[in-house]
Amino acid sequence: MAEDFAKAVEDGLKLAKRVYLGKDSRTVARRMAPPLMERSTNWYLPSAPMVYAVISDPRMVDNPDMPSYQPYVHGMYDPPALIPLQMMGVNLNVDCYVDTAIIGVSGTWRIHCVMGSRSCDCLIAVPMGNQGSILGVEVDLPTKSYVTQLIGEQESKGIGKIARPEDGGFLKPHIFTLTIPQIDGGTNISIKLRWSQKLSYNAGRFSLTVPFCFPEYVTPAIKKISKKEKIELNVNSSVANGILCKAASHPLKEIRRHEGKFSFLYEAEIFKWSNTDFRFSYSVSSGNIFGGILLQSLYDYDQRDMFCIYLFPGSEKNRKVFKKEVVFVVDISESMQGRPLESTKSAISAALSKLSPEDSFNIIAFSNEAFQFSTSMELASKDAIERASAWISTKYTVGGSTNLFIPLRKAADMLSNTCDSIPMIFLVTDGSVKDERNICHWMQKRLTNQGVLSPSIHTFGIGSFCNHYFLRMLAMIGRGEYDAAFDLDSIEVQMNKLFSKGLSTVLTNITIDAFDDREEIEVYSSRIPDLSLESPLTIYGRYQGSFPDNLKVTGILGDLSSFTMDLKIQRAKDIPLDSVLARRQIDLLTAQAWFSENKRFEEEVAKLSIQTCNISEYTRMTLLEKNKMLKTLKHFGAWKKKGDPHIVVESELPEMILLQRLSVGFGDLIATAENIRPGSQEPELPEVAKIFIKTTSNYFGGICNRCCCMGCSRCCSKMNNQCATTLTQLCTALACIGCLHCCSQSCCPNQDD
Repeated sequence: MAEDFAKAVEDGLKLAKRVYLGKDSRTVARRMAPPLMERSTNWYLPSAPMVYAVISDPRMVDNPDMPSYQPYVHGMYDPPALIPLQMMGVNLNVDCYVDTAIIGVSGTWRIHCVMGSRSCDCLIAVPMGNQGSILGVEVDLPTKSYVTQLIGEQESKGIGKIARPEDGGFLKPHIFTLTIPQIDGGTNISIKLRWSQKLSYNAGRFSLTVPFCFPEYVTPAIKKISKKEKIELNVNSSVANGILCKAASHPLKEIRRHEGKFSFLYEAEIFKWSNTDFRFSYSVSSGNIFGGILLQSLYDYDQRDMFCIYLFPGSEKNRKVFKKEVVFVVDISESMQGRPLESTKSAISAALSKLSPEDSFNIIAFSNEAFQFSTSMELASKDAIERASAWISTKYTVGGSTNLFIPLRKAADMLSNTCDSIPMIFLVTDGSVKDERNICHWMQKRLTNQGVLSPSIHTFGIGSFCNHYFLRMLAMIGRGEYDAAFDLDSIEVQMNKLFSKGLSTVLTNITIDAFDDREEIEVYSSRIPDLSLESPLTIYGRYQGSFPDNLKVTGILGDLSSFTMDLKIQRAKDIPLDSVLARRQIDLLTAQAWFSENKRFEEEVAKLSIQTCNISEYTRMTLLEKNKMLKTLKHFGAWKKKGDPHIVVESELPEMILLQRLSVGFGDLIATAENIRPGSQEPELPEVAKIFIKTTSNYFGGICNRCCCMGCSRCCSKMNNQCATTLTQLCTALACIGCLHCCSQSCCPNQDD
């Protein structure tokens, strides 16, 4: 999809050269040509919020203000070309709360490339940063407005208008797209975007990167047009003291600072839009482990208040980490062939190089059977690491089914006699297996029986065919971390982060004394994860009544000594904990809903998803279209006011369009069994195609067995809803005739046709 998108933008930039912009046309044409060294797919992908005109008919391309002679163009674009629209103004608002940022972008774009008498669809593209999650899109036009909204699964079944797959979804895991239908040429489009993302953490420093690098060709060609760029940054980190700002990509000016909160502002008239991402970092000055508790009173569906505990590892790099016994469990099924396996091999080799000589390790590669590097754990000597790197480099993909239980059991057996070190398992896979719940139950029972130094389990999923909620649940049971890479380009980077985080554990077997035997306190994680030098730890949940006045956290340090610390409790002033924690809370509760098969968890996820505007497995995103009407003020009891006696208001009954599913799903057993590689899957069939196939399957079953059914489905995906409905009704009628024919033949077999 990314390659198709890039090709469409390339076609659009070529087509945009037809637009006459006066004496500035040559300058604009030069902006549209990419440098020779950068003519790749990534150059055409959005690196900041962008809007594109969707052009199928090249004859509509012209300057809406200054029509010019255009040579006739034969043919149509299929797929359509995408012309980037010129941006008239942009505001970026960033609110940072400890390790999470809520991003808001508002801007105005103009359809500068379509005749005033014609209209086109417009595609909005929203690139997001680290672990970005889209929260909402609002579009305001002179005669209409659009807004995204989440609804429950049951409610979505009553919606008749269904969007095509290309009208909304993820171009890449971090790029959300949404199509707004039929906007007139020359129109100014006002758009508001919201998403959340995580701040990265390293050695006591939080860092944020927001995609904000605009290509030159979105700058208006007319130099006299005012171009205002505004960035506002607010940081609220109440649980940490001694905050020190380190660096920023734009010239921010500090405007406020007070008790762990500070604000910055940048505002300027510019010649061209920002050509670099917005970057900001700040440090928390503490060398030792520290933490705090935030409480927030909520009035929502749960009717309980929320608590959040933050533990920071501190910035002391020389702190002793644990002596480790590590087993890497790696999927080498045929679907891992190519970049997934090569990236995994590189990441494991890098992780082995970080082990100390007193650490020990082993590697288990698996498909339908398991292959061990060694029959026992090996000390991480230079020779052993070189032999292991050579061994893993010679491993190639193996066909057949995927059996995950056998290698996990072997890994757990190898680590069963650990006494003076911390055992850990790293699992890497790209597929799903049938016995995932049984594996979780077995591992839960085994780790409980093993006692204090039971293995921590870190899981990594590649692509969309593995069950990410199973991997998340397995990591939660094993007090470990979960991570994933849905994009082949990010596998090695993300896997290196997970390995580094797990190998730098500084505090394990963490317990909170006040949580024991208190029914009024619910902790969302069944087992508290370990604390790593690479990341702060967040523990959160709900409570009813009064929260304990004193909380004490205990654990085991890297030298196997005991750790104890009192936690300071404070109210979360100006920190919306429900919004900050929503994404991770939804993911965790969804994993528990999958594992327990409990409808209560599913309902809770749906309510939380709708309340916080975060997508989930149990909700669907819709696009609400509202028409605007001109009303006189006297209809609102304001007829005595002077000035314009009319006002624009929105119609009472908005039209609702159901978008395709945006969630990752619960894995794909069929794709795993067929060893389909990540990134090579067929796109999910649109709802129209599913309805068509289901309706016509009885009568046309024989025909479909002799022709290309997927080709028919792709054809359906191109239809509009009215055409699809008509075709479905026609085929239903034909199916009924077929049934009557069969009945008459069975009842009167001797009659003539």
